Amino acid sequence: QVQLVESGGGLVQPGGSLRLSCAASGIIFSIYVMGWYRQAPGKQRELVAAITSGGRITYPDSVKGRFTISRDNAKNTVYLQMNSLKPEDTAVYFCNAVGPVGGARYWGQGTQVTVSS
Repeated sequence: QVQLVESGGGLVQPGGSLRLSCAASGIIFSIYVMGWYRQAPGKQRELVAAITSGGRITYPDSVKGRFTISRDNAKNTVYLQMNSLKPEDTAVYFCNAVGPVGGARYWGQGTQVTVSS
């Protein structure tokens, strides 16, 4: 069965950094598009970053220049390095995997990130 397991969330002060990890199993990881989404209380889930099998990366303007997505195919793991964190980054962060063209979408359980002094 497919599993995506996030780790690395927690409490951090404004301006601080955090690194999230997502370990995948049950998929051919190297050919999947991997991504991170987040959902804050009372708001819709939004894309934070995505990386294709070929290394093409997408960020929204809200995190561009502060967040970096990367993947290690040998470890079946995708990472999200978050720097210069702001209170508005507070949310549950979800790992996402999408298969080749027309493929299914899978989700992790989510990990809480709280940015507060």
